[in-house]
Amino acid sequence: MITSSALLRRALLADAAFSGIAGLALTFGASPLAALLQLPDALLRETGLFLIVYAAFVGWLGARPMAPRPLILLVIAGNAAWTIGSIALLFSGLVTPNALGEIFVAAQAVGTGVFAELQYIGLRRSSGTVTA
Repeated sequence: MITSSALLRRALLADAAFSGIAGLALTFGASPLAALLQLPDALLRETGLFLIVYAAFVGWLGARPMAPRPLILLVIAGNAAWTIGSIALLFSGLVTPNALGEIFVAAQAVGTGVFAELQYIGLRRSSGTVTA
């Protein structure tokens, strides 16, 4: 367990808030968003469902003054992978979004990358391992 820095807690809670809002919007607005962005409805809906669960988990981590370091590293690595995966999706040819869809995917990739960086800096500022 580590004693989470204020930056780490805030970055986790902000990630949870944005992920939760996005999750709800993607889950319940998948069809209109799919038409607007020219992205697959199922991709948006399933991403939204994942983000709702993710937001609850990250919010739980961010609300704790002490957290397991491996779980924090998992969140950081997951955010970094999400960023890379989102950019890769745009270049893969698996989806053919319109310009607005490309901006949407790229913007959330950048945002996720920013969260990963803030969480990493926050982790480095956190106190070392605490034993029970």
